[in-house]
Amino acid sequence: METIFAQATVMGRAGVAVVRVSGPAAFQIGASLAGSVPGHRQSGVRYLRDDAGEVLDQALVLAFEGPHSFTGEDVVEFHLHGSIAVIRAVLGRLSEFENCRLADPGEFSRRAMENGRMDLAQIEGLGDLIEAETEAQRKQAMRGLTGKLAQRVEEWRSDLIRAASLLTVTIDFADEDVPVDVSDEVAELLQTVLEGVENELEGVNAAERIRSGFEVAIVGPANAGKSTLLNALAGRDAAITSEVAGTTRDVIEVRMDIGGLPVTFLDTAGLRETADSVERIGVQRALERSLAADLRIFLNEEGEELIVAPFPEDIVLRPKADLRSDKTDAISGHTGEGVAQLISRIQRILETRVQGAGLATQERHRVALVHARESLISAITMAFSGSSHYDFAAEELRLVIHALEGLIGRVDVENFLDEIFANFCIGK
Repeated sequence: METIFAQATVMGRAGVAVVRVSGPAAFQIGASLAGSVPGHRQSGVRYLRDDAGEVLDQALVLAFEGPHSFTGEDVVEFHLHGSIAVIRAVLGRLSEFENCRLADPGEFSRRAMENGRMDLAQIEGLGDLIEAETEAQRKQAMRGLTGKLAQRVEEWRSDLIRAASLLTVTIDFADEDVPVDVSDEVAELLQTVLEGVENELEGVNAAERIRSGFEVAIVGPANAGKSTLLNALAGRDAAITSEVAGTTRDVIEVRMDIGGLPVTFLDTAGLRETADSVERIGVQRALERSLAADLRIFLNEEGEELIVAPFPEDIVLRPKADLRSDKTDAISGHTGEGVAQLISRIQRILETRVQGAGLATQERHRVALVHARESLISAITMAFSGSSHYDFAAEELRLVIHALEGLIGRVDVENFLDEIFANFCIGK
């Protein structure tokens, strides 16, 4: 296998930049560049030199002997001064070594999986952790990275193998005078697994919303103060405000952290009939995005009919509280009156929706769980149809185990790998 290298920290000028080398020649290359390589899991300060002996940088060098490294291979890391010139010089020197090349996106992580250091669910958790913007995303990603989904799958797998072995033993002794009734234990084992799978399926949508974020649309008639409210929520002038109705034509998005949850607020065009063709397109987009949003904030007067009606959890407020004597259910983006209460209300609603988030967080996970549930239900049906159907039930259980092993990347995931690792940065 080739030795690979890449910058593991963000591109550009920084205080420190980390360059990682992994593969069979990592220690040899490290010694050529730094004079010597520290012992396993040790560090040392070294001068890095080019092939002519000229000093490139003074760096902290760390060594990790495989398989006790991130990739499972020999790994050397160079902690450089983070100037663009230094990084370029060191990367250029590494590219000169034979059978040493720049890593592809996610190749370090892919080697970690191929060498048994991480399963695919952990790799996905790592990708989510790198992309995490909020506390909820970080916590969810850490559950994936620490292998909790694999632990859950292993528990299910153990119960399924036990159930399948009981059924198989009964089949093997079918012609013997050995009465064996395993139905009660098999039923208990399969029901336990089925409940666990269904619980995970119920939590996939909530987990996916934590990963990708919620959308909250601000909806109302033209000139109701939607853009002003968006600016108040964002704490900056994200949208143009004007007394002229119809100023907002396109959907304006502002991403925020609400109680640790990622939330994108959408400022939409005023919902009204208009002869302006451009504004009409904006109104149509507003309708589409508001209907697809997870939550809507309506700014409109009592009794005022809108093109789209509120859903049960949607928030309906009266605009421009600063101009009202009766401020009940009113809000003002201009003065900020009621904005803090609105944020708290949104947070409570969204927190309720993510309470059931489980360990499965990806669409791929959902598909695998659905296949496992279908085969599991079939196995339960077969098992309760009498001992003459036990062989069919055992076969269905093998399909369940196969689907669950695919969940953590043990089987049948080649089609997903390129897509998954393509989303990683080159240094990871």
